[in-house]
Amino acid sequence: MTSFTDGLSDKYELVVGLEVHAQLSTQSKMFSADSAAFGAEPNHHISMVSLGHPGTLPFTNKTAVEYAVKMGLACNCAINKHNSFARKNYFYADLPKGYQISQDQAPICLGGYVQVKLSNGSSKNVALHHIHMEEDAGKSSHDGHHTDSLIDLNRAGVPLLEIVTQPDLRSAEEAGQFLTEVRRLLRYLNICDGNMEEGSMRCDANISVRLHGQTEYGNRCEVKNLNSIRNVQRAIEHEFARQISVIEAGGHIDQNTLNFDADTGETSVLRSKEMANDYRYFPEPDLQPLVLTEDYVEQIRAQLPALPQQLYNRYVNELGLSDYDAGVLTADHDVALFFEQLTQKTTNYKAAAHWLMGPVKSYLNEKGHSISTLAVTPEHIAGIIELIEQGKINNTVAAHKLFPALLEQPAKKAAQLAQELNLLITADGNEVEEFIREALAKYPDKVKEYHKGKKGVLGLFMGEVMKRSKGKIDPQKTNQLLIKQLEASK
Repeated sequence: MTSFTDGLSDKYELVVGLEVHAQLSTQSKMFSADSAAFGAEPNHHISMVSLGHPGTLPFTNKTAVEYAVKMGLACNCAINKHNSFARKNYFYADLPKGYQISQDQAPICLGGYVQVKLSNGSSKNVALHHIHMEEDAGKSSHDGHHTDSLIDLNRAGVPLLEIVTQPDLRSAEEAGQFLTEVRRLLRYLNICDGNMEEGSMRCDANISVRLHGQTEYGNRCEVKNLNSIRNVQRAIEHEFARQISVIEAGGHIDQNTLNFDADTGETSVLRSKEMANDYRYFPEPDLQPLVLTEDYVEQIRAQLPALPQQLYNRYVNELGLSDYDAGVLTADHDVALFFEQLTQKTTNYKAAAHWLMGPVKSYLNEKGHSISTLAVTPEHIAGIIELIEQGKINNTVAAHKLFPALLEQPAKKAAQLAQELNLLITADGNEVEEFIREALAKYPDKVKEYHKGKKGVLGLFMGEVMKRSKGKIDPQKTNQLLIKQLEASK
């Protein structure tokens, strides 16, 4: 395969379009009352409707329509007020009816874009073609029996949103950032959990290459059912290199549907696809066209939560946080929600961010927990910040003693527990000065080093004073007294 090190990648431009399938978190399926819950025993969430029995009739899930409008508004789409459903005809063993109810000519969301941030600090609006509603197929397993494939139809009929981009992506990084942002929007809207490993968010990537400066697209290959953001990026990187090597060798890119092997990092042909599939779309005769009113759309718009970009802008411009802090806090919806609640309890926003990104995050990472399960509440953290601001406790003791104690006894308030555990600063000025004298007497050589200009030994003296006082001192005031005594001892 042609190596990128020979400069050929500079000769060609990568062109990628993504199709993202998001499984909606509704209680029932798209066109029946069957449960849409994940994790049931195989073929337990089925009925005559989802099995496609003759004479059964579909009916549209209102919540799925609402979720589709929410996602469209979040993605800056135009909401199509007059949309309809169509039958997409193709045969798979896990598609009981022999067709899929989808949308073709009149999808619910048109155009739009998703803004992504790249590693070089720039931003890009990735253009969408449309978003449409459809039902999912079932799931086939090929490794559960030595001769037969096994079919689980629990997933058949579960509501899906398909988010289709324009061929607007030019790197694997852009694709990864787009998927990350789409997943974040789905989670902020609380319409899909975005767990690619469980299949509730899946991605197909259409990949082609062309010479830099050309406007005509090359033949594309579609890599199906990628189940992680990293695998999407790996598949794109592999296909970019593979297609360049084929063209440079005088070959032709066949328009195939490909599979991606996560173990080898390579693609292989699933089926030939010289021309676009003929799904023989025609209007779904059992469902009336779906007509939405402007009032309906505006009601949903009014109910939208604050979205990641809105929160990011507020944290930077109004709360004075750094770009980095705002990015970390808004990356996870539950963390952003916790921080939002915390800002209602304290106005020291930088300290609030420090606590979430420091002690809280360290604890969650160590335990493998999410912040939604944290026993410590925003009120607890605000209480710790207030104690520090009042000079009643220092940061070190708060992080290493009070915070762990609150995790064990969350029914108590921060001030109450600090008092009970004797963590509050009690040393007066005379005691602190005595601790400093003892520390300096213990390290006379280090005192001489300080006088010779080695200011780094201050940390050693502060550590000793902290140890002697059991942490119950004000570090800032103690540091000032320490320097004063050192200067006086010259």
